[in-house]
Amino acid sequence: MSFKKDEETGLGAYYNNKTTVLQEARVFNESPISPRKCRALLTRIVYLLYLGETLGTQEATTLFFSTTKLFQHKDAALRQMLYLAIKELSGVAEDVIMVTSSIMKDMQPNSEVIYRPNAIRALCRITDASMMQGLERFFKTAIVDRNASISSAALVSSYHLYPAAKDVIKRWVNEAQEAINAKTSGSLFGVSSGSGGGFLGYGNQQQQDKFQPPPSTSYITQYHALGLLYYIRQQDRMAITRMVQQLGGKPGSSGTLKSPLAICMLIRYASKIMEEDPNMQRQMFELLEGWLRHKSDMVNYEAARAICEMRNVAPQQLTRPVSVLQVFLSSSKPTLKFAAIRTLSSLALTHPASVATCNVDMENLITDSNRSIATYAITTLLKTGNEASVDRLMKQISGFMTEISDEFKVIVVDAIRSLCLKFPAKQASMLSFLSGVLRDEGGYDFKRAVVEAIFDMIKFIQDCKETALAHLCEFIEDCEFTKLSVRILHLLGIEGPKTPQPTKYIRYIYNRVVLENAIVRAAAVSSLAKFGALVNDLAVKKSIGVLLRRCLDDVDDEVRDRAALYLHTIDDAPLAETYVKDDTVFSLGALETQLVAYVNDPDASDEPFDVSSIPTVSREQAFQETARPSSLDTIAQPAARAAAGPAPVGPTAAQTKSAYAEQLAAVPEFAEYGTVLNSSSKPQALTESETEYVVTVVKHIFKEYVVFQFNVSNTLPDTVLEQVSALMIPNSEGLTENFIIPIPALTPATSPGTIYVSFSRDSPEEYALGSFQTSLKYVSKEVDPTTGEPEEEGYEDDYQVEEVEVGAADYIVPNYVNFSQEWERLGHGATATETFSLSALDSLKAACDSLIEVLNMEPLGGTEIPTSNSVHALTLSGLVTGGGGKVLARSRMTYSAGQGVTLELSVRAEKEAACQLVISAIGD
Repeated sequence: MSFKKDEETGLGAYYNNKTTVLQEARVFNESPISPRKCRALLTRIVYLLYLGETLGTQEATTLFFSTTKLFQHKDAALRQMLYLAIKELSGVAEDVIMVTSSIMKDMQPNSEVIYRPNAIRALCRITDASMMQGLERFFKTAIVDRNASISSAALVSSYHLYPAAKDVIKRWVNEAQEAINAKTSGSLFGVSSGSGGGFLGYGNQQQQDKFQPPPSTSYITQYHALGLLYYIRQQDRMAITRMVQQLGGKPGSSGTLKSPLAICMLIRYASKIMEEDPNMQRQMFELLEGWLRHKSDMVNYEAARAICEMRNVAPQQLTRPVSVLQVFLSSSKPTLKFAAIRTLSSLALTHPASVATCNVDMENLITDSNRSIATYAITTLLKTGNEASVDRLMKQISGFMTEISDEFKVIVVDAIRSLCLKFPAKQASMLSFLSGVLRDEGGYDFKRAVVEAIFDMIKFIQDCKETALAHLCEFIEDCEFTKLSVRILHLLGIEGPKTPQPTKYIRYIYNRVVLENAIVRAAAVSSLAKFGALVNDLAVKKSIGVLLRRCLDDVDDEVRDRAALYLHTIDDAPLAETYVKDDTVFSLGALETQLVAYVNDPDASDEPFDVSSIPTVSREQAFQETARPSSLDTIAQPAARAAAGPAPVGPTAAQTKSAYAEQLAAVPEFAEYGTVLNSSSKPQALTESETEYVVTVVKHIFKEYVVFQFNVSNTLPDTVLEQVSALMIPNSEGLTENFIIPIPALTPATSPGTIYVSFSRDSPEEYALGSFQTSLKYVSKEVDPTTGEPEEEGYEDDYQVEEVEVGAADYIVPNYVNFSQEWERLGHGATATETFSLSALDSLKAACDSLIEVLNMEPLGGTEIPTSNSVHALTLSGLVTGGGGKVLARSRMTYSAGQGVTLELSVRAEKEAACQLVISAIGD
């Protein structure tokens, strides 16, 4: 019988009602027990819980202990259903541990019953860390059981219990290894084909006494055992590497593993090893190439995908995996075709030439009945094709855009977005396509993707700017998404005044003031003000003034306030420069951190909040910090890498510094230090990532102190480090050590640990620079492999790391400004000019990167990318901490093959000390 969920009314709704089910729970107390009635009621309970029905703690507890009375009956099917209900109720009910003894009777090693795996899974839900010592023997026996379902149940339960009982489950490595190496295993369901007992043992009362499971060919136990082994050894990179090499076997051989799922998991482990340890890349690559010849399509695809997603993969290494994926493109299985074309689409972003060999096969997929496959085929061809094929592909795309979902429409639009920049000569046809789909029905993500693509064309292709702006004006006439309307109005305010006929956009903008909601009206007022401030035509300024005065009667206060502000500023050049033309905003992360510190400091209220110490960023930078990554950025990300990491967008520099400030505030020794003026934007590595001890340092600048934060990781699984401290010997004067906060004990499980070393600034008004010879001091103790405890006595040792330097970059915060305006303003302040010869640098790009890194200043106007190979000018802006004020630098540089880079550095600052700080950073 089939039925729709939304038609489940009347008797069906009453039958599956929570109240009805709880009332019918009386059937569990009947004598004798009716297995059939109890199974049906348990099924309804689990069904309700799966639908999201919630039970109160008291209801769940009463129901849970009612079901436990069913342990008196020996019906196998009832017992299996009982365990399923216990698992679902155990998370809500109280005192569930009371049923442990009943469950343990069913999981005895000599108990050959069909529901033994169910008992193991249920026990996993109700047990805790304190009981694991007593259950260890049962789980070890179950892991090596011949029956695949019993072994798998024990392995999966161990996996879920590992976070709560790591020390106990770590001792089960040998059993898990034995489960991987088992040659044969019992049936997954544990039912003999000749038992005649019905599906899963229903109606067979005698089967509980004894059954002989036939051998299974699934080898699912290997998959579960491999997952548990990796979970136990994940902190030991060498052990993981050995495991992959042992289980993978020699290149070309079948190896120990028979389960395709287990081999796929092993491939992912091998990929992770290659990513973390470049020295193992050759050995792991040979294993991956061997799995390309496996008899399972699943393994072939996983190996091919892993090679395609390798970092810095060479074109010659892609030949065989691309051939495997090319074969899958002509497969009769839609899943294989989809997987292959999706991987090739990702690869085409970085290696279009390697994917181009599959163009003929992908052409055949354009007409595939599965539109998801056809979408990927066309977008991949767009990336690998030439300029001549663009028009033909665009026509084919237009034919089925209405037949695919918004998710795939976004993929198509993002592919065209990248194509616009690749073939700017085809901008007319692509812009026509984008404007057409902009008028089609679609959700916010789809329309946002189209608008972003048109924005890119306006930014990078000057020939299409006016046409693209016209299409956007038409779109906002009937746009239902407020966010998009606001962004388009902002863009019109920036680009419209620069066009030959700016007046033709004013009508579209003012229509938004008349017809839209308050948010869009406010954005339209700001956009109109930009036309009034940036267009030099007096008639236009007068017209804008008339339109803004009409806005003074708006019902919304935000719109009225903006109109009043802009009416007073657009005719006053200095005010217009500050409030209309200025594109800078405060860095919200830094502003929040400073405000929190100001509010929490009881002595700070004596002085007003100093807004000049807050760094500024451009509006584009502020938007990039908060915007989600586009599909163009995420579509090529390896699935495993995207799932394993944190979020696709990492924390900004301001967010990182805010997190450091919170960490330091939690240390009592730093309570009197005041506000953190600056912290390193990223940790400085003091050791190689492959060494036994991995050390990084972060420098925190206070008004009168400098604190060094050492993050130390111990990668040796059989060693414990105690009383770990950092010894720092300064090579210059200016800083005096106060104290060290060591790490009491450091193991791989507790890594990374943090050491703090505090220094006083002898003269807080000066910027102390210099380097420190640094080494770790600790007591090393071996770990007893049997007990897992460290030895009582160890030996003192030290570990030399690279020098730690305090440079100008530690005192400067990047700060966005209007360079020409600020440079002119600081002309009467502190100035300095020096010439330097940088013979070691081999290009202007290297010189720009080096200057930005050494000074930690914000490059302005895109000057960080040289447009010439011989002459370039780099402009930089920063904010010196501790009241040092703004500092600007203009670097004029030339490059010649024989002499390297010659640099003329001009610096202007509000204070002389800040000016000398920048000059000394290059001179040293």
